[in-house]
Amino acid sequence: MLESGSTLPGIHLAYTTHGELNETKDNVVWVFHALTANSDATDWWPGLVGEGKIFDPANYFIVCVNMPGSCYGSIGPLTINPETNSPYYHDFPFFTVRDMVKTYQPLREFLGIRKIHVGIGGSMGGQQLLEWAIEEPELFECIIPVGTNAVHSAWGIAFNESQRLCIECDASWNEKNNNAGMKGMKVARSIALLSYRNYITYNASQSEDINDKIENFKTSSYQRYQGEKLARRFNAFSYYSLSKGMDSHNVGRNRMSIENALQQIKAKTLAIGIITDILFPDEEQKFIADNVAGAEHISIHSNYGHDGFLLEFEQIENIISEFLTKQNVVNYKFQSNDRA
Repeated sequence: MLESGSTLPGIHLAYTTHGELNETKDNVVWVFHALTANSDATDWWPGLVGEGKIFDPANYFIVCVNMPGSCYGSIGPLTINPETNSPYYHDFPFFTVRDMVKTYQPLREFLGIRKIHVGIGGSMGGQQLLEWAIEEPELFECIIPVGTNAVHSAWGIAFNESQRLCIECDASWNEKNNNAGMKGMKVARSIALLSYRNYITYNASQSEDINDKIENFKTSSYQRYQGEKLARRFNAFSYYSLSKGMDSHNVGRNRMSIENALQQIKAKTLAIGIITDILFPDEEQKFIADNVAGAEHISIHSNYGHDGFLLEFEQIENIISEFLTKQNVVNYKFQSNDRA
């Protein structure tokens, strides 16, 4: 049963693992992906996950699951509804972030995981991480939320609602086919980019080399290109559904308060913020750290704003290494590859 009251006869999840669970089952790293990513963390986070990286499959058992509502294998709007024998489309049940986390619990049990050494995720992935660390306080040894929040802000919801309005304005949105709303989603993505980046980013990468232009600007073609790029790999139904899931995020719901919910976390916590992030401002990371016992907050600078969590590998890797060492947590990166 979902928080909305809807029920499903069953669910399916797509997930990717790298490495092997060791004999003592204490080398698990669970990675949570962001809005439009997939379950293979080496694909979208190659600077942190992969051979020779801080989370190396030679040392860790790395798990990442595709969130429900996405289009990369888990149950989503294009899944066949068993009641109608046709895709859910607009009728796909509403999954909150908390609902998503509850679908991961049976997968954890199926994989034989009793304890997670490190949980890490950025943006919407960090939202899921916080929810799970509250739901099962004994599960995680360490958690590292990056560029995320404990409750989705009015500012963030406004961005998401504006994007959904773009999709709704697409004349094809009410159709029941896989490509419905795609033009609207392209526009939505161009709005999203404004929140993922910032003034500095655009001026640095999209400013014109000559001063006599009156049209056909680089930044105009860039916005269109990014919409087309997403349309080649995603669909408007998943985009619409997942953005609503993000808006639902509030760890304090039915837990007295946001502060009280964060105080339930027992994992050693490192909240990483990005100073130039206008979508998930650094103050939201500080709020997390201020309300989780013993938590640490570190800020990084990035010209890429919110997208810095996907791009500033070197800074983030160094911070994580120092954190694990300081907390006296086993950091397998600096140990022999021989398993216990």
